[in-house]
Amino acid sequence: MSRAPKSLKHCEFRFYEELNDFLPPALRKVSFRHAFSGSPTVKDRIQALGVPHTEVDLILVDGVSVDFQHHLHGGERVAVYPTFERFDLAELNRLRPAPLRHPCFVLDVHLGRLARYLRLLGLDTLYRNDWPDEELAQVALAEHRILLTRDVGLLKRNAVTHGAFLRAIMPREQLLEVLERFDLWRQLRLFSRCARCNGAIEAVTRASVAAETPPRVFAYQRHFYRCQSCRKLYWEGKHCDRLRHWLEPLLREHGLSWPESEQAPRD
Repeated sequence: MSRAPKSLKHCEFRFYEELNDFLPPALRKVSFRHAFSGSPTVKDRIQALGVPHTEVDLILVDGVSVDFQHHLHGGERVAVYPTFERFDLAELNRLRPAPLRHPCFVLDVHLGRLARYLRLLGLDTLYRNDWPDEELAQVALAEHRILLTRDVGLLKRNAVTHGAFLRAIMPREQLLEVLERFDLWRQLRLFSRCARCNGAIEAVTRASVAAETPPRVFAYQRHFYRCQSCRKLYWEGKHCDRLRHWLEPLLREHGLSWPESEQAPRD
């Protein structure tokens, strides 16, 4: 004897602003009916529709603010919002965790160039090109790091509490997206971290590195630096001048200036 099919329930969803980027074109910026069975959580349904929970900051069910564990029973109207910058939501259930006091990051395997840029700007950034998704999620959780990725599925993992989907494809555009989203402009400490391993860079005396520096470099360079973790040696170079040429106008837009005392290391 065959079982009778379960009767489906329906609710109405509406996603706002950039959350629409995760939806099929036909469902963007409109209200639509969504079918489900049982009494799933609203988080389950939101992620089933393609939107990772890390991008959601407010859910209203029939006009009432709810958390991710709210169960749907059919007939509800669900409005889903990203982060608000201009409205006072003190009386509502904001769903994103409180911002980390000292933002630090872990990046998925496809963001190696972005990891280098973030480190050059002094931002604590972990990256490996062989990290499996499960380990990435656990590192983000255990070390209170923000997981940056273009993999929506990775952000849907329950272990991920702080994360961000990067919409930009090119590394420099991704860098600007991260700096803007997390308001990091005043936290930059240029050339204070190793681009290779994320360790701290400190100045060393010229005499102490004479034996390991190429003679032509040693002849014209006066400032040298060493990573305190991997011991990689740096000195000032033209590629850092190029970074300054690109970044300095952006700093000025935010009321900041390039630190005059900053020495730009080169590997």
